[in-house]
Amino acid sequence: MKPTFQTLILFVFPFQIFAQSALPRNTPEALNISSKGIQEFLDAVGSESKHEMHSLMILRNGQVAAEGWWAPYGPKTKHTMYSVSKTFTASAIGLAVADGKLKVTDKVISFFPESLPTTVSPHLAELEIKDLLSMTVGHDKSFNQEVFTQEDWVKAFLNLPIADKPGTKFLYNTSASYMLSAIIQKVTGQNLLEYLQPRLLDPLGISGADWEKDLEGIAVGGWGIRVKTEDMAKLGQLFLQKGNWNGKQILPESWIEEASTMKIMQEPDASPERIASNDWVQGYGYQMWRSRYNSYRADGAFGQYILILPELEGVIVITSETSDMQGLLDLVWKHLLPAFDNDPSSEKNLERNLKNLSLSPLKSKSNKKLENTISNNTYIVENQNNIVNEFNIKFLKSSIKLSLKVGEESHEFFLASGNWLLGTTDRKGPNLFHFAQNQLDGLAPFKVAGSYAWKDEKTIEIKLKYYESPHTETILITFEGDHAEIIFKNSFENREDWPVFVGKA
Repeated sequence: MKPTFQTLILFVFPFQIFAQSALPRNTPEALNISSKGIQEFLDAVGSESKHEMHSLMILRNGQVAAEGWWAPYGPKTKHTMYSVSKTFTASAIGLAVADGKLKVTDKVISFFPESLPTTVSPHLAELEIKDLLSMTVGHDKSFNQEVFTQEDWVKAFLNLPIADKPGTKFLYNTSASYMLSAIIQKVTGQNLLEYLQPRLLDPLGISGADWEKDLEGIAVGGWGIRVKTEDMAKLGQLFLQKGNWNGKQILPESWIEEASTMKIMQEPDASPERIASNDWVQGYGYQMWRSRYNSYRADGAFGQYILILPELEGVIVITSETSDMQGLLDLVWKHLLPAFDNDPSSEKNLERNLKNLSLSPLKSKSNKKLENTISNNTYIVENQNNIVNEFNIKFLKSSIKLSLKVGEESHEFFLASGNWLLGTTDRKGPNLFHFAQNQLDGLAPFKVAGSYAWKDEKTIEIKLKYYESPHTETILITFEGDHAEIIFKNSFENREDWPVFVGKA
């Protein structure tokens, strides 16, 4: 495998050069968008910020004004959507309503008589599909662990206590989104992707999507779809166009209105100051959030956004990894929103500057003496665990090979110092829903980019960027005589107590 060093790629197209299913392209200035404002946003989310950007796409009047990917992310690469998946799930419900297969006032228990608890509580009996859609089930806390660690998620959900009357209080509820998926499969005999493909995805020219499933083959609904940046933009544009695509009504206009308007306030007693500064208290629709500036959005963990700006005829799509989702949106409002309103001003260096940006790989000088000593040594971990039983580093001419073994599974990664080396692996990377049954099963191989550097004279640091997801895994190995300590960290858990595994050569 040859080392590759890639940079952020921005495309600004004066005319259509993509396949027919692609969105039309234009320049920012032709669409009355300031490229200077775009550059200011890119500067704000640069390497010195706390936000790791993966892609950006800006549309106006149905045309792409600018688009960029921070390599190793690219235009043909799928990206984990997390809760942006919920908007796809709700769209399936809208299509099923249009097909006459259900109504949003249908009782949830009517679909699953075989999974009901011995005693059905009054609140469970009242629960309707629209309560699932609007996150108003009535649960008093999140039950993700209680549902997604079980073998039968439908039964687990229906056996949860419902503290409040359905439809009265907001509580973000990913298990409710799963139930929407289970209802679709119940009434259609198809999983979400199978149902959406001919009705939504094919008309929009979306191909190659996949979706995590539970042990019963039901798409998880509340997370788990992987699509490309432009696919996200197409869904946003469809909503902006009130469900119409190339003259055909894909989703009913009435459904777009229902899904995108406020059904419940997250914090009815929020202060004016909080409402003015927080995009999570503007109201919730059907698996979509209302946002400031009379906008609304599909919204996924760690900064996956489809922002729909009806008053500006605009759509902004972002994939990223950030621990401060409000902070990232604040930068959108500060730099990109005004770019739609101001007289278009050109930034002549925009493309050139972007070509010099990248998600920086690790880089250091070699450590020849220690490298020669440890190269191709296999370290055996004595304590039994499900993370690593053996590890080995072999130093090659311009790269290294990291080998990991756990149980009967062996995995190899090639890494470079100063470059990202691209490869694939069957080893699952970091994921917010790592605890869920069947998590990521059937989706391998996963794309991964690797780099390394010597952190000090005894410790090597390795980064594995799983670039179909938002996340990076960091591996630290410290060598001392014939022993080595290895630590595995992920990029989103803020903890100090990472387990340490000791191997002996």
